[in-house]
This record gives sequence, C-alpha cells and structure tokens, in this order.
Amino acid sequence: MTLLSTPAVILRSYRYSETSKVVRLATRELGVQSAIAKGALRPQSPFGAALELLSEGVAQLYHRDSRELQTLAAFDVTALRRGLATSLGRFAGATTLAEVMLKMAPPAPLSSAYDRLVAGLESLATAPADAVDATAVRALWRLLGVLGFEPSLLACARDGAGLEAGNGAAVIFSAADGGALCARCAAAGAPDGASRLPPPAFRDLLALNDPAAALPALDAAHAAAHRRLVARFTRYHLGEGGAPPSPLPALDLWERRAWIVAS
Repeated sequence: MTLLSTPAVILRSYRYSETSKVVRLATRELGVQSAIAKGALRPQSPFGAALELLSEGVAQLYHRDSRELQTLAAFDVTALRRGLATSLGRFAGATTLAEVMLKMAPPAPLSSAYDRLVAGLESLATAPADAVDATAVRALWRLLGVLGFEPSLLACARDGAGLEAGNGAAVIFSAADGGALCARCAAAGAPDGASRLPPPAFRDLLALNDPAAALPALDAAHAAAHRRLVARFTRYHLGEGGAPPSPLPALDLWERRAWIVAS
C-alpha cells in the first residue's frame, strides 16, 4: 500500500459507521476513487468540515490498485467555493457536474477531466447571475467532451459531411447518433427523440461548446431548451443507448429547475 498525494474534489460522502465516512473523490492522478475517512465523524476529527460536497483540496490516500475502497489519510482544503452556495442554480449546476464525473469518469488517471471539472466549478462560482444557466450548460458539454462524449457539431455525426450554421436551415440533433445530422441524413430518418434546432439555437449550441466563443445570452425558454438537450444527450450515453441509465437526480433537478416549481 502506497501513500499518494493528489489534487481532489469531493463528489459525494456518506456515513459508513458511527465514526467514519466514505467519500467519492475526483482525483487528478487516480481518476474517481472511493475512500474511507476513518474517524471523520468524531468531534475532534482532523478532517473537521473539510469533507464537504464540492470541496477542493489535496488528498492523502493510502492506495492499492487491487482495492475498491482506499483509505483517506488527510484532506487539505484549498478551495471551498462558497460562491456556489449563493444561488440554487449555481449549486444545482455544480452538483450535476459532480454527478456526471462520478457516473462517467473511470477509476484511472484522466487529468484533463479533473481539470475540466475544476474549471467548470470555478466558472459557476464566479459567473454573473444572468449567465449561470449558460455557464452550467457549457461546463457540462465541455466535461462530456473530455470524458469521450463530445458531440459532433461541425460535421454530420452519421456520414461526416460538413455542416453550416449560417445557411438558414434548421439542424437535427440526435443524441443516438452523437450530434448534428446533415440534411441528407436527417431526411433519411432521425431516431426518436431527435431535436430540431432552428439556426439561432444551433449557433448557440456551437458557442456553448466553444470556450473561445462569447457565452450566448439565453432567456429562460432558450436556457430550458439547452438544459433539456444536454440532459437528454447525457442520459442516452450513460445508458449506452440500451439499458436504462443509472438515476441522475442532480441532473434531473438542474434540468427541470424543480426548486422554482417547489417555491
């Protein structure tokens, strides 16, 4: 067993015993890992409040490849991102990123996914209030991309033909095909659940997937449409198009903005 140090984010934690917790961690060096934090629930625990959801820090792990449950020796917080708690929209977007990382990232090194997760959390914590929805949608698309599920938007997902955003025609987006379809493939038949995107919506989708582009200004209706689109894409690819996907309660809450309905 080796003691390793790695940047990490708390994705989930739950009680393991009267005195200990199990945490799920996104780590930069080891991918997503499960670890037991012994004594974390004791009054004078050295972990203190460090194991809060979405806390970022440096994890000290006793690690063995043959084990599914590692041992967390210490967690030194470097960022709590209190800004995520300033609105339910920010927090819902952030927990959705954590949920997708937990469900779709491997228990193996994938530093680009870790970096994308951290960048997404930071962008949500600091986004202007009127840009939180668009920021969350972009962060989720970008995380999916680095996890191996980048949508095809510049070329037809079915035959590779080039796509043009400015030709005035609507674009069919198919989660099952992995992205947008050219006119010929769309005419040949789009799968159930495919979405028809008017030109402005497709241009916004391109911008949301391009970190160099200005973040589009989305009103409530268009923000809801883009949340539905990326949520449908996520569910499809998590379930690999066959068996029903695992439950995604954070994604469901964020997509529907259920806290608005409840209030």
